Amino acid sequence: MSLSRLTTAIADGALALPEGKITVMRSAADYDVSALPRADLMIANGFYPDFVAWNNAGYVVTAKAEPAEVAIVVVPRSKALARAMIAAAASWAKLVIVDGQKTDGVESLFKDCRKRLGQLPSVPKGHGRIFWFAPAPVFDDWIAPPPSMGAHGYVTTAGVFSDGAVDKGSALLAGALPEKLPARMADLGAGWGYLAGPVLQRAGVASLDLIEAEALSLDCARLNVTDTRANFHWADATQFAPEAAYDGIVMNPPFHTGRATEPSLGRAFIAASARILAGHGKLWMVANRHLPYEQALRDAFRNVDEIAGNGAFKVFHATGPIR
Repeated sequence: MSLSRLTTAIADGALALPEGKITVMRSAADYDVSALPRADLMIANGFYPDFVAWNNAGYVVTAKAEPAEVAIVVVPRSKALARAMIAAAASWAKLVIVDGQKTDGVESLFKDCRKRLGQLPSVPKGHGRIFWFAPAPVFDDWIAPPPSMGAHGYVTTAGVFSDGAVDKGSALLAGALPEKLPARMADLGAGWGYLAGPVLQRAGVASLDLIEAEALSLDCARLNVTDTRANFHWADATQFAPEAAYDGIVMNPPFHTGRATEPSLGRAFIAASARILAGHGKLWMVANRHLPYEQALRDAFRNVDEIAGNGAFKVFHATGPIR
């Protein structure tokens, strides 16, 4: 079995860890930590499915990174978030380790860090690279500002989906909603809360549950949505179990795992919506035009109609969830 970059660097003697606590930042549930002393290890991950997986495996897990002697930054897709994580780690760790795939921009980060720090030890392996350094005060311009209002009029932050503009699919879905909606509503994969506004403006809505797996996004949603009818849940929408079934659901489900398109994720959202809707419940969903969700919708609902769309997106209305 091929060794991970981290295990290889430690096993070959290239990387020596100082004694003390180790914080691993935003590692996926399958990230290899076998070379690290478990008693010193803390996993920091704000993505709920990974948080739960690490917790169930018996690790100490926190949603936000806590200072330690060693910080391991597992590179996320967002360049701004990756830079912010490195800057944060450099502010408190004695050793910063950066590990990531080329497709997630690790080579660009490696180049930028060498410009600031000089030559750095590294191990290229498995279509990625791991490198490390002793921190220096050269990353102040990478520090992430607190969540702030963007030009689109909403509070967002580095690392959230569609942080610079309203997602066009969500906007299309909002425009396709009827003037009156059911009383007990939910938004699966609510992000930073854009759809909550149009939903809560409709007649008939008594409550809206925003269900979101990314803690960074949910923190922004709490700032964007101040209506007292809104409730916030940090949870995996595909596994969420409400106290009572919903009358209606809106959703713009994610369809990426890493950088790969993964339609099964959207299908899992569809199955979850049918599971947590009451028998009379209704679903409004937007999806990219090229994603094949029609069969999954027909398998989960008795009635499925495309009620809006354009060249890029399609909006579905589904009723009669099949148990």
